[in-house]
Amino acid sequence: MSEAQSEAMSESPIEQPSATDRKFPCVSCGADVAFAPGVSRLKCPYCGAETDLPDVATEPLVELDFRAQVAALADREETVDQISSHCNTCGANVQFPDNVTSHACPFCNSNIVAVGKSTKHFRPKGLLPFRIDRNGTLEAYQTWIKARWFAPNDLKKKARVDARLTGVYIPYWTYDSNVTTDYRGQRGEHYWVTEHYTDSNGNRQSRQVRKTRWYPASGRVYDTFDDLLVIASQTLERKKLAKLEPWDIGDIEPYRDEYLAGFRSESYTIDVIDGFGRAQQLMEPIIRNTICADIGGDEQRISHMTPHYNDITFKHILLPVWIMAYQYRSKTFQVIVNARTGEVIGDRPYSWVKITGLVLTILAIIAAVAIGVAIKNG
Repeated sequence: MSEAQSEAMSESPIEQPSATDRKFPCVSCGADVAFAPGVSRLKCPYCGAETDLPDVATEPLVELDFRAQVAALADREETVDQISSHCNTCGANVQFPDNVTSHACPFCNSNIVAVGKSTKHFRPKGLLPFRIDRNGTLEAYQTWIKARWFAPNDLKKKARVDARLTGVYIPYWTYDSNVTTDYRGQRGEHYWVTEHYTDSNGNRQSRQVRKTRWYPASGRVYDTFDDLLVIASQTLERKKLAKLEPWDIGDIEPYRDEYLAGFRSESYTIDVIDGFGRAQQLMEPIIRNTICADIGGDEQRISHMTPHYNDITFKHILLPVWIMAYQYRSKTFQVIVNARTGEVIGDRPYSWVKITGLVLTILAIIAAVAIGVAIKNG
């Protein structure tokens, strides 16, 4: 290693992650270079030289026929033998860099030893390259932590950022399908009737009451789904990742190893069949809305629906996130940043003093209003 490289490493405040499957030498000093977020180039972390991505032919971003591809998973050219190791602490399946037998898990920082076995996986067809760099990620984190309501007053000052800030590509599936759904149900139409009653003073009164007539309904509806996004990993909570959406899927780039240089990549643990099961769950409320619109009326009931999924296609893609952690009062809190938009999600401490104070204030206001009404009614 050159003296310039050693000095650059000693000056870097945040650990540089190693490349994943392939390495790309700097044209100036020969060191391994990393993809530079936001600029479609490879950048040397030591001498700063930038190299344009090689102008090589890439396959168009195509979608694969679902049933045919799953049936022939082991023999199709779209699959690749992949070695990854399982983290026993957080459950991640992590791809190892070349010639590395042990390194820290990018999700929980636990040490992983390369004992994984080769398995056939669908190769990624596309990805969204990192757009936000490390400095932009730290700025997004600072903005996020300052805006936390009900956080302890000293959180902004005492939250200490962990030195490890890791860029990771998370595996996703996207699904397309034309869905034909046969249904049976009921259409409810409202009408009004006049009811007579006697009030507490013995006076005869009348009022309008809404009722509903129900009529049988059946039919067939059609829905089209395009690029329905399904997380293919169980390492990070699905609800957390959903908060990072929307992703700019329309800007997906055909997969190239160069984009992974300097970042980590997780292998999918939810296969394409189970992923489509999740996609069906996401489709169901949309199909129900289509059925209700077809039934019409004022209210709708669905007693039976049979969706038929046609023209199913899928893609395996990678989406970029930055994963970091901060410590507050000896506790560690994880933060995840969308490396395209800067959207931040994460864990945070709460100040129960502030929460209790708010609850007591609300109760006091309610009591004051109730006393005022009682006094007015005298």
